[in-house]
Amino acid sequence: MCGIVGIHPLTQPEPVQPETLQSMLAILHHRGPDESGIYLFQDDVSSVGLGHARLSIIDLAGGQQPLCNEDGTLWITFNGEIFNYRELRDELKADHHFATNSDTEIILHLYETYGQACLQWLNGQFAFAIWDEIEHTLFMARDRVGIRPFFYTIQQNQLIFASEMKAILAALPDSPQLDLTTLDQIFTYWSPLPPRTIFQGIHTLPPGHCLLVRNGRLSIKQYWQPEFPTEQSKNGQSLQDAAAQLRHLLTEATRLRLRADVPVGAYLSGGLDSSTIAALLYHDIGQRLETFSIAFTDTAFDESSFQQQMAAHLGTEHHVLTCSHADVGRAFSDVIWHTETPILRTSPVPLFLLSEFVQKAGIKVVLTGEGADEFLGGYDIFKEALIRRFWSRQPESALRPLLLKKLYRYVANLDNPAYLTKFFGYRLSETAEPGYSHLLRWRNGARHRRLFHPRVLATLGAEKPLPDLPLPAKFRHWSALAQAQYLEIRIFLAEYLLSSQGDRMAMAHSIEGRFPFLDHHVIEYCNQMPPDFKLRGLNEKHILKHAVRDLLPAEIWQRQKRPYRAPIHHSFFPEGRPLDWVSEMLSPQKIEAAGCFNPPAVQALLNKQARLGSLGEVDEMALTGILSTQLVHHHFVAGRGTAVASQSGNNQKIIQRGANLVKTSEPQLSFRTK
Repeated sequence: MCGIVGIHPLTQPEPVQPETLQSMLAILHHRGPDESGIYLFQDDVSSVGLGHARLSIIDLAGGQQPLCNEDGTLWITFNGEIFNYRELRDELKADHHFATNSDTEIILHLYETYGQACLQWLNGQFAFAIWDEIEHTLFMARDRVGIRPFFYTIQQNQLIFASEMKAILAALPDSPQLDLTTLDQIFTYWSPLPPRTIFQGIHTLPPGHCLLVRNGRLSIKQYWQPEFPTEQSKNGQSLQDAAAQLRHLLTEATRLRLRADVPVGAYLSGGLDSSTIAALLYHDIGQRLETFSIAFTDTAFDESSFQQQMAAHLGTEHHVLTCSHADVGRAFSDVIWHTETPILRTSPVPLFLLSEFVQKAGIKVVLTGEGADEFLGGYDIFKEALIRRFWSRQPESALRPLLLKKLYRYVANLDNPAYLTKFFGYRLSETAEPGYSHLLRWRNGARHRRLFHPRVLATLGAEKPLPDLPLPAKFRHWSALAQAQYLEIRIFLAEYLLSSQGDRMAMAHSIEGRFPFLDHHVIEYCNQMPPDFKLRGLNEKHILKHAVRDLLPAEIWQRQKRPYRAPIHHSFFPEGRPLDWVSEMLSPQKIEAAGCFNPPAVQALLNKQARLGSLGEVDEMALTGILSTQLVHHHFVAGRGTAVASQSGNNQKIIQRGANLVKTSEPQLSFRTK
């Protein structure tokens, strides 16, 4: 994995200053500590600057970037991995000369051959930009589900892009402003809705999209999206045959993701998904990787017994990082510097600490189980929607509290009809509503509006019952489960799980995550399955359990799914008193200065915490959201995170090209973040 940056003047071929690109790369040093490079182009028609901070994974000696094609007319800066690069190389080598053994060069030659259609050939996780010196075009793309990030803005007649928003901020003269609509989205939907981000004027390129700049004009196109069959579609495959095919596809996806010229490890959470990947590695591929997991000192969050059982079952060399409340509180500010957006949970923090732990163990790449819940019906929200649909059809059924108790064992009062109606009966009969599955979550999130500053509420206007999210033409003809899956994939997967909790936490310590369940062949196969293969009654991921139960201990594949969470309250309020930085961030002065929240409302929440000694889940999420928003303002608006020069670290090559100019400088001073 790497960090990429770029600047493209849109109206005049003004020179791009290498110092600006160096500043942008400096702040992405954690993404690419091994080496960096800059490419500059200017002629009478156009100009561009591309930068790259490299984390060496494949072709350690020859994979430097930015990289060009045979005649030097196409240049690429690329973040990610193309896992089928060897197969593509075999297909392309008859018509192209390869100067490296890297997967980066594959993209260039595919683009030469197929143009924008090259994206359909790629099996991987990627974000890249290709500059065409002849056509004067800049082509940018992001992988199908958004594993790798890509942000851009247009400021002062320039397109500026980067792997992280903080690198874009380093190229801008003024402090950013927080986008209040995005803040409302985060508190309501738990993540921003693309293309919006928390900073005004900075956009994310949505997953499965590409962006072309020609003659100063931007054109965005969607090249892939999750597709599901209509309810009328028939799939005659048996569960047994489908499970065998799923296992085959997962095994091949896992095998491909072992390709690296550096050590590869695996995360082991103790749940079904990561255990499946580790078991396939050992039993079907013959690889026993080192495994890593998180244990918690708080037994309410700890799953180490299952992790140890699975590690012993496979005989892996297993490493455990133990995380305490104090660890979460201590690391939270650093985590928000990396997420660069507000979050409502502390779950990214242990993963931030785990990636540091993995880095110290000498591992650069880890395989994980992300994606199984989204594409195989693993989340409680899918079951909740199923129960609510049953309730709407049979409102007098005595099974309602029994079903909900099975789903939410930790929720009291489920025998109380008034409680059931109040919390689970919200818009119960509106089953044709496109967002029906998520209405309860969004309603609970919208309650956080009471904490916003009056000026923010005036700016936002009326509450929106549904997100502004374009839906596929056949969406209403999909099954209820497929509709719920699509919303979870498009809103929560890409913009939180794979970003704040995924890419940013791993790359904070130069670790590359790889996700076999997110191989597009696996995804597309899962999407075509009948809904009851995935969610049978309240049994989630039914087909996956069927596919791998011979590889796993019964205690692993039969256990009830437990959501991954991390401590909140005791991390920020040890022994009932706030940490010093928490007191500072939540002081009336800091709250008023940031301008997002109403100081009396925040104080009321703190008083409630002091009075009760703890907070409920909704209030804990609100508290985390407030703290993280305050930290985003502190780091990037009030403080504007900076980079400092360093004589140590990677070498940087600068290539300059244009009319009658081809120049390559010697390695320059490198940078690191402060």
